[in-house]
Amino acid sequence: MDELCWMTATELKAAIQKRKIGVEELLRVYLNRIEKYDRKLNTVSEINESALKQARKLDSQKSGRDSILFGIPLLVKDNIDVAGLHTTAGSKALSDNLAKTNAAVIKNILHNGGIILGKTNMTEFANFTSKGMPNGYSSKGGYVKNAYDPNKDPSGSSTGSAVAVSAGLCPIAVGTDTSFSVVGCATENGIVGFKPQHNALSSDGILPISRTLDSAGALSRNLSDAILLYSGMLDKPFVPVQPIPVKELKIGVNLYNREVVSDAQFQRYEKLLDALCHDGAQFSEIMQPYTPYQRHIMQCEFQRDLEVYLGQSSANLKTLDDIIAFYESNPQTMMKYGITQLQEAAQKNTDNLIYKEAIAERARMHSLVIKELEPYDACVMTGPTNIMHFVGLPSLALKMCTGEDGIPKGIILYGADERKLLAAALTMETYCSPFCPPEL
Repeated sequence: MDELCWMTATELKAAIQKRKIGVEELLRVYLNRIEKYDRKLNTVSEINESALKQARKLDSQKSGRDSILFGIPLLVKDNIDVAGLHTTAGSKALSDNLAKTNAAVIKNILHNGGIILGKTNMTEFANFTSKGMPNGYSSKGGYVKNAYDPNKDPSGSSTGSAVAVSAGLCPIAVGTDTSFSVVGCATENGIVGFKPQHNALSSDGILPISRTLDSAGALSRNLSDAILLYSGMLDKPFVPVQPIPVKELKIGVNLYNREVVSDAQFQRYEKLLDALCHDGAQFSEIMQPYTPYQRHIMQCEFQRDLEVYLGQSSANLKTLDDIIAFYESNPQTMMKYGITQLQEAAQKNTDNLIYKEAIAERARMHSLVIKELEPYDACVMTGPTNIMHFVGLPSLALKMCTGEDGIPKGIILYGADERKLLAAALTMETYCSPFCPPEL
């Protein structure tokens, strides 16, 4: 039954609606696959013991079978509340934090017929513990391994969700993204990642880094499935988007930091863009830079936003100082890679002048970036920049091709308008290589 694991969520939904596949049957296929393969990948932190009961209930339903996510199993990053499961952000300091209620996006997923298969391991505190911490590592979960090559960086911090999708342990998964934690993970694992525009999805019930920058996001093996999951997370229905005809595509190419990208990767970008150009797409070069102000917002908001979350949680530790003290009193298990980012954040707050400067710069840059992007349906990121995350624009990652080493290579797009970005990306995806399963 492994062939079911490689069907898209859209295909599975259609098969369930036609009763060609039972929801419980499908759930057991994924549970068996997790049991078989996840010992070496280490993506799943906790299985939802009530999932089979929910599956049987959906199988017995006669109405509502056309719900957006009806019967589709998915995994959820371990910084998002799922009632009855733990929310630890990968830290042993929060191992007692049993969620009492569902995060807003999880409520919507369940309302729309999705089944939470379990939670996934992640880079500890969403990669905000220490600059020296490896992607995919956490004190609670250990190391998540890339499904294509266990020695390759699996990226962070939605690592478990991304690897689980690439390994066929679930068709779709929920992650969070402050700065490349969804889209970056997608590029390194041969899948699609979508981070919506800021505030498109509720952040209620999500353990934060920065409410100004954080967003839940969707991980899948094609863009249509990412849009399906995104639709299921929204508070109101999402009007479907149609691909933009390639002859009407207008694409910006951000060349900022192009010199730090390998020649091989840039040639992959050029090959894709040349194919699109040959069929009529129009391109213009732009320069939209990296900004250090994003880091200042994260540092200054982290303690405030974390403690708001902890105050409403069942965790015993309620402050950042409590958490730092826990780490320092357990150095062998908690200080393996240091906690420099937690310590720095404890010394900063939103009264700092640098924070006020950063927020003002964000507002200023938002207007400038939006104006520059208005002529384009999508913009390609060639060299590293965080401008889209800093000003809260939607971004997504597509699997572009497979490298000479057999490892997937991705491309990141962003835009001023979410719907135009998705419509453009649906077209561009047809010029990219399709998902290719890893050999496990």
